[in-house]
Amino acid sequence: MQHRALSRGVFAVTVLVSLVVLFAPASGVPSSPPGVDKLVHLGLFAALAVTGRWAGAGASPLAALLVGYAVVSELVQGLAPVARSASVADGLADAAGILVGLSLWGLLARRRSAAS
Repeated sequence: MQHRALSRGVFAVTVLVSLVVLFAPASGVPSSPPGVDKLVHLGLFAALAVTGRWAGAGASPLAALLVGYAVVSELVQGLAPVARSASVADGLADAAGILVGLSLWGLLARRRSAAS
């Protein structure tokens, strides 16, 4: 039971970090070299996928929710209060991160079951 509480807590913290990263106004986003933002999107959504699976979410429902979250985040970034730009490339980086995270979790799960 403690393991489940820990994994859910880590997932919750990852979601909170994603909210800050994805929805900070443009004035709060540090400048970076071209392409770094795509790596941030990929890493963030990979972390959401891995921690979501660790917390017990099924792969398909989690993937669907994360894709929806990626789409909504890009739409919100294009709105005036946030004053950031919506980007198809960021959405693709999000989707790639989801695939990386789910694949990594699957690999880890196979290694654990092979070691048992």
